[in-house]
Parts: sequence; C-alpha cells; structure tokens
Amino acid sequence: MANVNKRGGKTLHAEIAGGGFAGLTAATALAQRGWSVRLHEKGPELRAIGAGIYLWHNGLRVLEGINALEDVLNGSHTPPTYETRLHNVTVSRETFNGLPWRIMTRAHLHKALEKRAREAGVDIRTNSEVIWADPSGKVKLVSGEMFEADLVVGADGVGSKVRDSIGFEQDRWISTDGLIRLLVPRKKKELGHGEWDNTIDMWNFWPRVLRILYSPCNESELYLGLMAPANDPDGSRVPIHYDTWVAMFPFLEPVLAEAAKLPSARYDRYETTKLNEWSRGKVALVGDAAHAMCPALAQGAGCGMVNAFSLAIELEEVPDIEEALRSWEKRVRPITDRCQAISGDYAANRSLSKGNQFTAAALESARYDPTRRVYSW
Repeated sequence: MANVNKRGGKTLHAEIAGGGFAGLTAATALAQRGWSVRLHEKGPELRAIGAGIYLWHNGLRVLEGINALEDVLNGSHTPPTYETRLHNVTVSRETFNGLPWRIMTRAHLHKALEKRAREAGVDIRTNSEVIWADPSGKVKLVSGEMFEADLVVGADGVGSKVRDSIGFEQDRWISTDGLIRLLVPRKKKELGHGEWDNTIDMWNFWPRVLRILYSPCNESELYLGLMAPANDPDGSRVPIHYDTWVAMFPFLEPVLAEAAKLPSARYDRYETTKLNEWSRGKVALVGDAAHAMCPALAQGAGCGMVNAFSLAIELEEVPDIEEALRSWEKRVRPITDRCQAISGDYAANRSLSKGNQFTAAALESARYDPTRRVYSW
C-alpha cells in the first residue's frame, strides 16, 4: 500500500467519472500514490464495451507502471506480423522493428485494470453517474448527491457530462466510415492453410468498399473489425449481412458464419473530438472525453491510459494541483494531438490500404514510455 499523500495535513482526494480504461488507470495510479479515490460508473457493473483492442509499447508500459502487465500478457497475443492485403493480395508485412504490441479482448484488459484498482483501495461505485462538475472540484451525481474533491477526473467518454457541464470548447466530427466490432471463435482448423496468427488488414475497393481487420486475441478468440461506409446499407447492417461479407472475403467464411450469429453487433462511425483545453481549475479530462480519435493507429485506449497515468505522475511532482494540470497537459498533449491528426487523416483517406503506413511519425505515440518520459525504439 502506498504512503498516504497529504498536503497541508490533509489526504488528497479524487472523484473520477467513468470506469473505462482511462478512468481505472487514473484511479489506480493516484491511489498507488496515496490519494483517496472514489470512482463512479453509471452502469450496474464495471464492464468493457466492445470486442478486441490493441495496446502498443506506450500502453504496455502503463500496465507495467501500475503492476498489471503480467495479468494482461497472460491471455493476450502478439502476432508475428501486421500484414496488409489489397484486393486479397499482400502488399506489406510490418514488424515495427521489434516495438512491443499486443492484442487482447477488451474484457481481458478491463478485468486486469479493475483488479489493480480494487487492490489499490479505490472506492468503486456502480449505478453512480456524475452529471455535473465544477472547476472548484465539486461533482453532482444523478442521485442528487454532491461531493467535493482536490481533483476531478472526467473519464466519461465521448458524451462526457463532466466536460459538457463545465463548457469546454470542442470541435467534433464524424467520419464517412464506421466499424462493426465482433469477437468470434478463431476457427483456425476450419480456415485451413494460412498465416492465421498474423494481424491481417484486408481491404477491397471493388465492387464496393469493405475492409476486415483480422486480429487474433489469444488461442481461442478472434477480434474482427468490419469496416464499411455509413452509406452502404448492407455493409453497415447489424447483425451483419453474411452474403455481402462472404462474397468479398470467401476465405473467411468459417469466422464470418460465426459473426452472422451475433445479434448484439453494433455499427459505430469514427468520431473525433478536439478540445481547446483538457483541464480547468481542479478538473482534468482523459480518454475519449478529451481526445476521441479514429481507430486507424489503434491508439485511442493507449493514449487515454498514458495520459491518465501521466496525470498521476505530474500531480506527484508538482505541489499545486492546478499548476500540475497545466504542466501535465503541456507535456503530454502534443503527442496525442499528432496521433489524433494522423489517425484522422488515415481514416479519411483510407491510407492503411497502401501498406507500410506505420511510419516513424505514425508510431510516435506508440514509442513513448510514460514511466520515463522518453521514446524507445
């Protein structure tokens, strides 16, 4: 257990809105540094929304920093290569010069983060939604309860009520394309001969635009990202329109047959949110509340976790909380802004279909080590 963090003889206290990856990371990192932390999750339980997720070196270093890495590595997968196919012909195989990366189910990552938060002493409240916050450090719940804190963290997603109640200025836009994210059995035997342990990014532009990101999470589970333009009624249909997808990707028939059985599939268009500032007074925003981005570089969760972890480090080093929030944003925001811009450009232009697009600039955020504030690889 960390030593109690006191300033002026008082234990510092944080109220955190949102029990996703960024919220749990912030809660754990603060609690491990002696803060009293209460986390509010509006749902009846803590759970991950979605299917699979990629974490790169930056996110893996955060897990190491909060002592959750071993749990996540056990039950996740690093593919031998990231293969890109255009019209079913391989155009690139990327290994990122040994840069660590990992694929897992979102539930697997979320479970490991929740475990560390509880071990650190975080007070987790479910059925508890923060609907209003004030820069002075006050929050209000949907129940009408009011709390005061030395720090408020808005980690409550794209539709953040912490952010919107305070009135942070924002630009927000929605992309042409969207994804259906699914977890299905891997069916390696049924798929037959092939390098089915790879990530395979499959693009077709004729006779229609469809993409499948094939991502093995572990020995038994496969994450499928099915991309289609929003104006394609069959490509964006949920449950998936089996005939549409199998006509373009016939070699994936065994896993697409499993995907077609899933009634709870959801089609989500890519969203980007950019704010003028990430903090005001004693309130800081992390994750999608601050910087929702297109998934082209698979860095949305990683950047959110890095920024949440970095916030705790900054608060440990800078005595004044409001000054710490300003210096935190100045330190980490440029990396996230550049990642968000490249992700948006790649999504708008469908650039990943060309292959070999994980350039040095595209991998900048992935290479960042928030525990040492340096770049690796």
